[in-house]
Amino acid sequence: MILTLSNVWSQGYQAQTDYVNKWKDEAVRQMEIYKIPASITLAQGVLESGNGVSELAKKSNNHFGIKCHQDWTGGRAYHDDDEKGECFRVYDDPRDSYEDHSKFLLRSRYSSLFELDLEDYKGWAKGLSKCGYATNPKYPELLITIIERHELYKLDAGDWVDEKEAVADAHRGGKLHTSRTLHSVSTTENGIQFVYADQGDSIEKLAEQFDMMKWQFRKYNEVDKNHVFRKGEIVYLQPKKNSGFKDWHTVRGGETIWSISQKYGIKMKALAKKNNIPVDSHLRIGMKLSLKWRLNENGELPGYAKLLGGK
Repeated sequence: MILTLSNVWSQGYQAQTDYVNKWKDEAVRQMEIYKIPASITLAQGVLESGNGVSELAKKSNNHFGIKCHQDWTGGRAYHDDDEKGECFRVYDDPRDSYEDHSKFLLRSRYSSLFELDLEDYKGWAKGLSKCGYATNPKYPELLITIIERHELYKLDAGDWVDEKEAVADAHRGGKLHTSRTLHSVSTTENGIQFVYADQGDSIEKLAEQFDMMKWQFRKYNEVDKNHVFRKGEIVYLQPKKNSGFKDWHTVRGGETIWSISQKYGIKMKALAKKNNIPVDSHLRIGMKLSLKWRLNENGELPGYAKLLGGK
């Protein structure tokens, strides 16, 4: 993607703000796991994805312009960039793009970045360019412009205040909360409200915070009463659906029926039934699971599903 400072400023302020509000929680989650400034992650997402509406972002869920490279075994898409017809990574979900971006920066090539302070966003921006993340010599300036324009450095310091929550707290006479201490409620593409768990979140703790019954968390997330959620796990506040919001999922190492059902907001029994497998099945890496349509006995989409748009 050819990026200039004028392009950054010409992108609508509201479009950038909408992108930041949509993905800030994911950026903070990545920061807490991988120690990469949330401001840097978000600024790169804004820049590389054109506020989430670039062709690569919309069709390939690739928000960071990461190319295939030799070790990539996932989906591929081809676009003109520095050279004609270059290979870019394709993800099942934009959140996978965020996760892969973090892991991509763990390469030895970028090791010097992690010697910087987490709040040194200018150092990280310049370091990314120096390490060769992008060829545009203005890349650091572009990132810094976005960060300062939206005060994203407050996310790194834990000083970001959610405006909607601030207004609500003001009406209640309460204290302001920052995004790193508050469970921010999000909604999946198939309309289910959820939060990302903090370290050590138990059902009892979450039930008290959200004024819900403990059985609701057990039922909605299909876990037992002693389950403790890991940091960054999805916790549903409403029942999961009988279909996911994507057509297919390709199994990765360590994934289970439960972890995939949580990722896409689909009930475990529904997911297993669609793929003609037991709920406790051991999944093979690379196995494709249908999230919307029930496969026939040959493991293929039935004719009616294809007529209705299944691929």
